[in-house]
Amino acid sequence: MSDVMIDARDLTKLYGTVAALRNASFQVNRGEVVGFLGPNGAGKTTTMKILTCFIAPSGGTAQVGGADIFEDPIAVRELIGYLPENTPLYTEMLVLEYLQFVGKMRGLRGAGLEARLRRVVEETSLGDVIGKSIGELSKGFRQRVGLAQALIHEPPVLILDEPMSGLDPNQASEIRELIREIGRERTIILSTHNLAEVRVTCGRVLIISQGQLVADDTPDELAARAGKPRFIATLKQNGHSASEIREVFSVIGDAQSVKERTGAAPGELLVEVVPKGNQDLRAEIFQAAVSAKLVLLGLEQRGENLEDIFRQLTTGNGGASS
Repeated sequence: MSDVMIDARDLTKLYGTVAALRNASFQVNRGEVVGFLGPNGAGKTTTMKILTCFIAPSGGTAQVGGADIFEDPIAVRELIGYLPENTPLYTEMLVLEYLQFVGKMRGLRGAGLEARLRRVVEETSLGDVIGKSIGELSKGFRQRVGLAQALIHEPPVLILDEPMSGLDPNQASEIRELIREIGRERTIILSTHNLAEVRVTCGRVLIISQGQLVADDTPDELAARAGKPRFIATLKQNGHSASEIREVFSVIGDAQSVKERTGAAPGELLVEVVPKGNQDLRAEIFQAAVSAKLVLLGLEQRGENLEDIFRQLTTGNGGASS
Protein backbone atom coordinates (compact mmCIF):
# COMPACT_ATOMS: atom_id res chain seq x y z
CA MET A 1 0.00 0.00 0.00
CA SER A 2 1.37 3.40 -0.99
CA ASP A 3 2.19 5.90 1.73
CA VAL A 4 1.10 8.77 -0.55
CA MET A 5 -2.42 9.81 0.47
CA ILE A 6 -2.66 13.03 -1.57
CA ASP A 7 -0.91 13.43 -4.90
CA ALA A 8 -1.57 16.77 -6.64
CA ARG A 9 -0.07 17.25 -10.09
CA ASP A 10 0.10 20.59 -11.89
CA LEU A 11 -3.18 21.86 -10.44
CA THR A 12 -4.34 25.02 -12.19
CA LYS A 13 -7.55 26.99 -11.76
CA LEU A 14 -8.43 29.89 -14.07
CA TYR A 15 -11.26 32.36 -13.65
CA GLY A 16 -11.27 34.02 -17.03
CA THR A 17 -7.75 35.34 -17.43
CA VAL A 18 -7.05 35.30 -13.67
CA ALA A 19 -5.10 32.31 -12.32
CA ALA A 20 -6.23 31.48 -8.80
CA LEU A 21 -3.89 28.47 -8.90
CA ARG A 22 -1.06 27.70 -11.29
CA ASN A 23 0.79 24.38 -11.74
CA ALA A 24 0.68 23.36 -8.06
CA SER A 25 2.22 19.95 -7.43
CA PHE A 26 2.72 18.32 -4.02
CA GLN A 27 2.30 15.06 -2.13
CA VAL A 28 1.12 14.36 1.40
CA ASN A 29 1.98 11.04 3.00
CA ARG A 30 -0.01 8.86 5.34
CA GLY A 31 0.01 10.25 8.90
CA GLU A 32 1.37 13.69 8.00
CA VAL A 33 -0.07 16.93 9.36
CA VAL A 34 0.72 19.55 6.72
CA GLY A 35 0.13 23.27 7.01
CA PHE A 36 -1.03 24.95 3.81
CA LEU A 37 0.09 28.49 4.45
CA GLY A 38 -0.43 31.67 2.50
CA PRO A 39 -1.92 35.17 2.63
CA ASN A 40 -5.60 35.73 1.96
CA GLY A 41 -6.37 35.19 -1.72
CA ALA A 42 -3.22 33.12 -2.36
CA GLY A 43 -5.10 30.04 -3.59
CA LYS A 44 -5.45 27.95 -0.43
CA THR A 45 -9.23 27.56 -0.47
CA THR A 46 -9.22 26.95 -4.24
CA THR A 47 -6.82 24.03 -3.69
CA MET A 48 -8.95 22.64 -0.87
CA LYS A 49 -12.09 22.80 -3.00
CA ILE A 50 -10.35 20.98 -5.87
CA LEU A 51 -9.08 18.20 -3.59
CA THR A 52 -12.56 17.73 -2.12
CA CYS A 53 -14.22 17.72 -5.57
CA PHE A 54 -16.24 20.88 -4.90
CA ILE A 55 -14.78 22.47 -8.02
CA ALA A 56 -12.82 21.06 -10.97
CA PRO A 57 -9.36 22.33 -11.90
CA SER A 58 -8.76 24.00 -15.25
CA GLY A 59 -5.63 21.88 -15.62
CA GLY A 60 -3.80 19.08 -13.84
CA THR A 61 -5.35 16.50 -11.57
CA ALA A 62 -5.06 14.94 -8.10
CA GLN A 63 -5.49 11.61 -6.40
CA VAL A 64 -6.61 10.96 -2.84
CA GLY A 65 -5.88 7.49 -1.52
CA GLY A 66 -5.33 6.38 -5.10
CA ALA A 67 -8.74 7.67 -6.30
CA ASP A 68 -8.65 10.30 -9.05
CA ILE A 69 -10.73 13.46 -8.62
CA PHE A 70 -11.94 13.19 -12.23
CA GLU A 71 -12.31 9.43 -12.63
CA ASP A 72 -13.75 8.54 -9.21
CA PRO A 73 -14.91 11.65 -7.29
CA ILE A 74 -17.30 9.61 -5.12
CA ALA A 75 -14.42 7.52 -3.80
CA VAL A 76 -12.43 10.70 -3.13
CA ARG A 77 -15.30 12.14 -1.09
CA GLU A 78 -15.58 8.92 0.90
CA LEU A 79 -11.91 9.15 1.87
CA ILE A 80 -12.02 12.80 2.96
CA GLY A 81 -13.46 14.61 5.94
CA TYR A 82 -13.83 18.29 5.10
CA LEU A 83 -14.24 21.28 7.37
CA PRO A 84 -14.76 24.38 5.20
CA GLU A 85 -13.90 27.85 6.49
CA ASN A 86 -17.56 28.70 7.08
CA THR A 87 -18.87 25.52 8.71
CA PRO A 88 -22.26 24.62 7.19
CA LEU A 89 -24.29 23.85 10.31
CA TYR A 90 -28.06 23.70 10.74
CA THR A 91 -28.31 25.91 13.80
CA GLU A 92 -31.91 24.97 14.60
CA MET A 93 -30.97 21.29 15.05
CA LEU A 94 -29.70 19.67 18.21
CA VAL A 95 -26.07 18.56 18.08
CA LEU A 96 -27.12 14.90 18.24
CA GLU A 97 -29.75 15.35 15.52
CA TYR A 98 -27.27 17.04 13.24
CA LEU A 99 -24.60 14.37 13.66
CA GLN A 100 -27.19 11.63 13.11
CA PHE A 101 -28.28 13.39 9.93
CA VAL A 102 -24.70 13.70 8.65
CA GLY A 103 -23.99 10.07 9.54
CA LYS A 104 -27.01 8.87 7.56
CA MET A 105 -25.98 11.04 4.62
CA ARG A 106 -22.64 9.21 4.79
CA GLY A 107 -24.44 5.85 4.59
CA LEU A 108 -24.24 4.87 8.26
CA ARG A 109 -27.19 3.08 9.87
CA GLY A 110 -28.18 1.28 13.07
CA ALA A 111 -25.46 0.04 15.39
CA GLY A 112 -22.71 1.30 13.09
CA LEU A 113 -24.07 4.83 13.25
CA GLU A 114 -24.46 4.69 17.01
CA ALA A 115 -20.89 3.46 17.43
CA ARG A 116 -19.52 6.25 15.25
CA LEU A 117 -21.60 8.86 17.09
CA ARG A 118 -20.20 7.76 20.42
CA ARG A 119 -16.65 7.85 19.04
CA VAL A 120 -16.79 11.31 17.45
CA VAL A 121 -18.58 12.81 20.47
CA GLU A 122 -15.75 11.47 22.63
CA GLU A 123 -13.03 12.60 20.17
CA THR A 124 -14.40 16.14 19.98
CA SER A 125 -15.52 16.44 23.65
CA LEU A 126 -19.14 17.24 22.75
CA GLY A 127 -20.72 15.13 25.48
CA ASP A 128 -21.85 18.10 27.58
CA VAL A 129 -23.65 19.81 24.67
CA ILE A 130 -24.98 16.83 22.73
CA GLY A 131 -28.60 17.72 23.64
CA LYS A 132 -28.27 21.45 22.95
CA SER A 133 -29.29 23.37 19.88
CA ILE A 134 -26.31 24.25 17.65
CA GLY A 135 -27.52 27.85 17.63
CA GLU A 136 -26.92 28.05 21.39
CA LEU A 137 -23.28 27.01 21.16
CA SER A 138 -20.17 29.19 21.29
CA LYS A 139 -18.01 29.50 18.16
CA GLY A 140 -15.52 27.07 19.69
CA PHE A 141 -18.14 24.38 20.22
CA ARG A 142 -19.55 24.97 16.75
CA GLN A 143 -16.10 24.25 15.36
CA ARG A 144 -16.08 21.04 17.38
CA VAL A 145 -19.39 20.09 15.81
CA GLY A 146 -17.87 20.87 12.41
CA LEU A 147 -14.94 18.58 13.17
CA ALA A 148 -17.31 15.87 14.37
CA GLN A 149 -19.24 15.93 11.09
CA ALA A 150 -15.94 15.69 9.18
CA LEU A 151 -14.97 12.65 11.27
CA ILE A 152 -18.31 10.82 11.39
CA HIS A 153 -17.48 8.40 8.55
CA GLU A 154 -13.95 7.76 9.90
CA PRO A 155 -12.03 9.17 6.92
CA PRO A 156 -8.26 8.61 6.59
CA VAL A 157 -7.80 12.18 5.26
CA LEU A 158 -8.94 15.44 6.85
CA ILE A 159 -8.91 18.77 5.03
CA LEU A 160 -9.44 21.74 7.34
CA ASP A 161 -9.85 25.22 5.88
CA GLU A 162 -9.04 27.96 8.43
CA PRO A 163 -10.26 25.86 11.40
CA MET A 164 -9.28 28.53 13.97
CA SER A 165 -10.87 31.44 12.10
CA GLY A 166 -12.91 33.67 14.40
CA LEU A 167 -11.99 31.84 17.60
CA ASP A 168 -10.67 33.57 20.68
CA PRO A 169 -7.20 32.47 21.92
CA ASN A 170 -8.59 29.94 24.40
CA GLN A 171 -10.94 28.40 21.85
CA ALA A 172 -8.18 28.30 19.23
CA SER A 173 -5.84 26.55 21.67
CA GLU A 174 -8.48 23.90 22.39
CA ILE A 175 -9.15 23.24 18.70
CA ARG A 176 -5.40 23.16 17.99
CA GLU A 177 -4.91 20.48 20.66
CA LEU A 178 -7.86 18.55 19.28
CA ILE A 179 -6.35 18.61 15.77
CA ARG A 180 -3.04 17.33 17.14
CA GLU A 181 -4.85 14.42 18.80
CA ILE A 182 -6.87 13.61 15.67
CA GLY A 183 -3.72 13.85 13.54
CA ARG A 184 -2.14 10.90 15.29
CA GLU A 185 -4.36 8.58 13.27
CA ARG A 186 -5.02 10.54 10.07
CA THR A 187 -3.49 12.54 7.25
CA ILE A 188 -4.36 16.23 7.66
CA ILE A 189 -4.02 19.30 5.47
CA LEU A 190 -4.65 22.44 7.49
CA SER A 191 -5.15 25.56 5.40
CA THR A 192 -4.34 28.76 7.26
CA HIS A 193 -2.67 32.17 7.18
CA ASN A 194 -1.95 31.92 10.92
CA LEU A 195 1.73 31.19 11.58
CA ALA A 196 1.13 30.17 15.20
CA GLU A 197 -1.06 27.27 14.06
CA VAL A 198 1.70 25.98 11.79
CA ARG A 199 4.38 26.10 14.46
CA VAL A 200 2.51 24.06 17.04
CA THR A 201 0.39 21.78 14.85
CA CYS A 202 2.21 20.89 11.62
CA GLY A 203 5.29 18.83 10.85
CA ARG A 204 5.54 20.22 7.33
CA VAL A 205 4.62 23.47 5.59
CA LEU A 206 3.49 24.23 2.05
CA ILE A 207 3.58 27.97 1.33
CA ILE A 208 1.53 29.36 -1.54
CA SER A 209 1.73 32.87 -2.97
CA GLN A 210 -0.31 34.30 -5.84
CA GLY A 211 -1.49 30.83 -6.83
CA GLN A 212 1.97 29.24 -6.92
CA LEU A 213 3.73 27.00 -4.40
CA VAL A 214 6.88 28.75 -3.23
CA ALA A 215 8.04 26.42 -0.43
CA ASP A 216 7.68 22.85 0.83
CA ASP A 217 9.63 22.12 4.01
CA THR A 218 9.46 21.58 7.74
CA PRO A 219 9.28 24.79 9.81
CA ASP A 220 12.84 24.19 11.05
CA GLU A 221 14.18 23.52 7.55
CA LEU A 222 12.51 26.67 6.26
CA ALA A 223 14.19 28.65 9.00
CA ALA A 224 17.58 27.12 8.23
CA ARG A 225 17.16 27.80 4.51
CA ALA A 226 15.86 31.33 4.74
CA GLY A 227 18.11 32.89 7.33
CA LYS A 228 21.29 32.53 9.35
CA PRO A 229 21.20 30.78 12.70
CA ARG A 230 21.57 32.93 15.79
CA PHE A 231 23.05 31.84 19.11
CA ILE A 232 21.71 33.30 22.34
CA ALA A 233 23.93 33.05 25.42
CA THR A 234 22.56 33.74 28.90
CA LEU A 235 25.32 34.83 31.30
CA LYS A 236 25.64 35.94 34.88
CA GLN A 237 26.71 39.57 34.90
CA ASN A 238 28.91 39.27 38.02
CA GLY A 239 30.05 42.90 37.77
CA HIS A 240 30.99 42.70 34.10
CA SER A 241 29.70 45.39 31.78
CA ALA A 242 27.75 44.50 28.67
CA SER A 243 30.56 45.85 26.50
CA GLU A 244 33.14 43.64 28.29
CA ILE A 245 31.03 40.55 27.74
CA ARG A 246 30.40 41.41 24.09
CA GLU A 247 34.16 41.80 23.60
CA VAL A 248 34.71 38.23 24.87
CA PHE A 249 32.64 36.77 22.03
CA SER A 250 33.72 39.26 19.38
CA VAL A 251 37.08 37.47 19.12
CA ILE A 252 35.38 34.34 17.74
CA GLY A 253 36.72 34.16 14.19
CA ASP A 254 33.48 33.03 12.53
CA ALA A 255 31.28 35.57 14.36
CA GLN A 256 29.79 38.27 12.15
CA SER A 257 28.11 40.25 14.92
CA VAL A 258 27.74 40.21 18.68
CA LYS A 259 25.11 42.27 20.48
CA GLU A 260 23.25 42.48 23.74
CA ARG A 261 19.58 41.46 23.70
CA THR A 262 16.79 42.78 25.86
CA GLY A 263 14.70 40.64 28.22
CA ALA A 264 17.43 39.41 30.55
CA ALA A 265 16.57 38.62 34.18
CA PRO A 266 18.10 40.83 36.92
CA GLY A 267 21.82 40.12 37.28
CA GLU A 268 22.00 38.41 33.89
CA LEU A 269 22.88 39.38 30.31
CA LEU A 270 21.64 38.02 27.02
CA VAL A 271 24.15 38.09 24.17
CA GLU A 272 23.34 37.23 20.55
CA VAL A 273 26.10 35.90 18.29
CA VAL A 274 25.43 35.70 14.54
CA PRO A 275 27.90 33.67 12.39
CA LYS A 276 29.32 34.79 9.06
CA GLY A 277 27.72 31.79 7.37
CA ASN A 278 25.68 28.90 8.78
CA GLN A 279 28.31 27.67 11.21
CA ASP A 280 27.34 26.13 14.54
CA LEU A 281 29.19 28.37 17.01
CA ARG A 282 27.99 26.80 20.26
CA ALA A 283 31.31 25.12 21.04
CA GLU A 284 33.25 28.34 20.34
CA ILE A 285 30.88 30.40 22.48
CA PHE A 286 31.21 27.92 25.35
CA GLN A 287 35.03 27.92 25.13
CA ALA A 288 35.15 31.74 24.99
CA ALA A 289 32.97 31.97 28.11
CA VAL A 290 35.13 29.43 30.00
CA SER A 291 38.36 31.19 29.00
CA ALA A 292 37.02 34.53 30.24
CA LYS A 293 35.70 32.87 33.45
CA LEU A 294 32.13 33.88 32.66
CA VAL A 295 29.23 31.91 34.10
CA LEU A 296 27.20 30.56 31.18
CA LEU A 297 23.64 29.87 32.32
CA GLY A 298 22.19 28.89 28.95
CA LEU A 299 22.95 28.62 25.26
CA GLU A 300 20.44 28.09 22.47
CA GLN A 301 20.33 28.19 18.69
CA ARG A 302 17.49 29.97 16.95
CA GLY A 303 16.59 30.23 13.29
CA GLU A 304 14.96 33.04 11.37
CA ASN A 305 11.44 33.79 12.61
CA LEU A 306 8.77 32.06 10.55
CA GLU A 307 7.05 35.43 10.13
CA ASP A 308 10.12 36.79 8.34
CA ILE A 309 10.39 33.71 6.14
CA PHE A 310 6.72 33.99 5.25
CA ARG A 311 7.15 37.62 4.22
CA GLN A 312 10.26 36.82 2.18
CA LEU A 313 8.55 34.02 0.28
CA THR A 314 5.20 35.72 -0.32
CA THR A 315 6.27 39.35 -0.89
CA GLY A 316 10.01 39.24 -1.49
CA ASN A 317 10.50 41.40 1.62
CA GLY A 318 11.37 40.71 5.20
CA GLY A 319 14.37 41.12 7.36
CA ALA A 320 16.23 39.62 10.25
CA SER A 321 14.21 39.41 13.38
CA SER A 322 15.17 41.10 16.57
